[in-house]
This record gives sequence, structure tokens and C-alpha cells, in this order.
Amino acid sequence: MDLIHSPAVSRRQALRLAATSALAAVVAACRPWTKDPLPVQAPTPTLRGPEPVEGESALERLVAGNARYVANRAQYPGHSTERREQVAEGQHPFAAVLCCSDSRVPPEILFDQGLGDLFVTRVAGNVVDDEMIGSLEYAVEHLGVRLIMVLGHERCGAVRAALEATLAGVEMEGHLEHLVKAIEPAIEEAQLAYGDAWEAVAAANVERQVTALRHSQPILAELVEAGEVEVVGARYDLDSGWVTLLEEPAAEESHS
Repeated sequence: MDLIHSPAVSRRQALRLAATSALAAVVAACRPWTKDPLPVQAPTPTLRGPEPVEGESALERLVAGNARYVANRAQYPGHSTERREQVAEGQHPFAAVLCCSDSRVPPEILFDQGLGDLFVTRVAGNVVDDEMIGSLEYAVEHLGVRLIMVLGHERCGAVRAALEATLAGVEMEGHLEHLVKAIEPAIEEAQLAYGDAWEAVAAANVERQVTALRHSQPILAELVEAGEVEVVGARYDLDSGWVTLLEEPAAEESHS
């Protein structure tokens, strides 16, 4: 969401973002999961039964769908009247995506998926709170989801607003201050790991949310520890359309 252009932000902030370094830190902040272009594959049939799709297979479906989207070869599976009627009887999504509310980041389009394929929770800045965790617990406990992706994105307005408010030492108006507080810890981590730039904070913020979900007691942490659920962090590039994974395999942290 492009919160930075709201009147409240422009009135109360000194726009000190420029003093913190260039936005070129995106290269250091986000590492792609592959060096070579991904193959463009035909869509996997999306309608499935109640048996869970394992995390690795779910991730492969997302990867293949994103490759189709980037290559302008989207198949738009699961968009038919027949599909709508099928999923009206019940849902069996193969993956869950926690992402930003930004209008440019719709997961079903970015991953070329259809009705009933993805369990999506969205909030500005893709931050975790009790309601988000409860929603994802529902996805894994009741819908059989085995993969959760936290999806950040390039030039996130919520992250920039939080960065500017923190650097200027001002409070945002209304409930936006809660959003700033949720993203604030990522600013310190980004300074330590990458240098304090817009994209570095966005990457650190995704990693923080991934860690929070992996350690969320009692449900998600136990499932991650048992290897039944994978949680991954990723970044969407607004310019290229590619989604890239941030470092750290899904369950590695819990088994170390």
C-alpha cells in the first residue's frame, strides 16, 4: 500500500529517507532461489481432494505459476464457472500466502492460480499479529495446508512509511502507528545485516515474520518442528514480476 503519499505522512515527516542510503540495497537484501530463468510449465490441475499437498510440491506449483505469469503465458486455471461451482462445496487450498495489501501484489495472479487454490491473508506490510496467526492456524489445521509463504515486495509503501517515521522520530496518525510499531524492529535488524535502506528493511521484515510464524506456539511451531509445515519468505519484484525466495530453508531453523 502506498501509505507514504497520504496527507498525514507528508505533513508530519521530514522525508529523511534519502539520508539513509540509496535503494540499491535490494541486491544485498534479497537473494534469488535460482540464477537461471525458471521453465514455463503447464499449470498443474488445481482442483484436489482433501489429501494435503506437501510443502515442496506446493512450492513447485507456485514457482511454475510465477514463471508462466512473468513469461506472459498465464493459463488462468480455475477461473471457470465449473470451477466456481466445484469450490462452492468446499475448499482445499494447496498453499497459504501472507502478503501485503498493496493493490499491485495479488497472489492468485502472480502465481497464476485460481479459485480455491490459495488461502490468502493480506495486511499492509505483511506483518504477523494474532488474527493473522489464527487464520493461518485454521489453514493448516482445518484445510490441510502444508506451505505458508510470507510474501513481501519491492517498494513497499508501508515499510517506507515506517522507516521515515522512525528516522524522523514522529508518530503516525490514527492506527497507522500500530503498523509502524510492527515493522520498526526490522529497521534495526536491516541496519545490522544490510545497511538501512528501504528494500533492506522490507527483506528483514519478511524474515522477522517468517521467524514469528515458525515459532508460534502451540500449533505452527509444533507442525514446523515435526516437518509437517514449511514456512518460507519471498519477495515480489514489481518491475520484473519475479518472486524470489529469501535465504533459509523452511524448517532448518526449527531442527538446528
